[in-house]
Amino acid sequence: MSESKPPARSPQDAALARLRRKLEREQRVAAAQKLIDEAPRQSDGTLALPAKPKPATPVTATVPRREDGARRDARAKPPRPQARAREDASPAGGEGAALPLGAHAIAVPRATTLRARLDAYERLVRLDKPVGWMLLLWPTLTALWIAAWGRPTVADIIIFVVGTILMRSAGCALNDWADRDFDGDVKRTAHRPLVTGEIAPREALYVAAALAFAAFVLVWFTNRTTILMSLPALAIAVAYPFVKRVFAIPQAFLGIAFSFGIPMAFAAEMDRVPWLAWAMLGINLFWVLAYDTEYAMVDRDDDVRTGIHTSAITFGRYDVLIVALCYAGYLAGMAWVGWLRRLGIVYFGGIAAAAALAGYHVWVIRTRERDACFWAFRNNAWLGAIVFGGTVLALVVKFGAWPSMH
Repeated sequence: MSESKPPARSPQDAALARLRRKLEREQRVAAAQKLIDEAPRQSDGTLALPAKPKPATPVTATVPRREDGARRDARAKPPRPQARAREDASPAGGEGAALPLGAHAIAVPRATTLRARLDAYERLVRLDKPVGWMLLLWPTLTALWIAAWGRPTVADIIIFVVGTILMRSAGCALNDWADRDFDGDVKRTAHRPLVTGEIAPREALYVAAALAFAAFVLVWFTNRTTILMSLPALAIAVAYPFVKRVFAIPQAFLGIAFSFGIPMAFAAEMDRVPWLAWAMLGINLFWVLAYDTEYAMVDRDDDVRTGIHTSAITFGRYDVLIVALCYAGYLAGMAWVGWLRRLGIVYFGGIAAAAALAGYHVWVIRTRERDACFWAFRNNAWLGAIVFGGTVLALVVKFGAWPSMH
């Protein structure tokens, strides 16, 4: 059954709405920061929250007596304690002082302590969410093992593992900077540190540049072909956050960025990029399109409202069918790679297990519920691990191949 879609807005109306939300967000963040700056502080620099008033000590009254010594019935009553002050009325704000930004965002004070800033940077580059770098790492390592016939050097393994994590983190920081005016309107992204104001936009650019430079330094320990291949890889990663403004299926472009580690792995092992590397890049595009469409299905309603292009919106009611076809294309392509390299029954057993998991993903997302689609997306880390594990095991069984030290 097709889902009803909210009416589409013109690009001009969407741009004006984003500008209004940006101005409101900046005003509210500034107001919250002013409250924090003016709040009283303790000697160690932390905010001094108002002390809770203690109840007044009951007054023990002397019981009056009549002239004849008899006790009167009247007793003195202790004064009532003052009403407790509400925590959210304090200058520090408390938990109840959060300011809404956009449709879903919550403003928080700018991170000032070292611990708070490290936490904000960790969330900016998604080190707390390893699924993202796993989705890049598994096809890269699979290509590395296939290119080296199961005997990649330990140095190359370390370079590609660390380099993949660094470049994925740099891409996340750059993506958040590019989407800082949109993420507040998307429920899933409303608590990112750039949206909430924990870190400044320019800091995200500094972090992205530093991480990309560190990854480029690692590439210098490979060979000239790999170094040259890293340049278009960087350009594609930088361009992706802006492609989704104009391209109806930006997940296809993301697939190129997420798959470029494949030809780089072949270049590192062979000092050239054979046609098989490009074929595997094309095959991997199907997998990226499958799992990132599941990801886009989570945010479809919010993306329609903000004017962002995604494959989930473009595919419409055929989204589940196209995800299934993309899974089928990826697994059929990887089976062809195994046949071409004569990897044997162990490899095809891994492909069969991955196919079973992909089929379950399609079954789960058939309802198009947010939580179900997000679970399927995250579970693709296991699908990639199965394909990689089957490749490694097949090369060990078939050729007795293990990584080498040189």
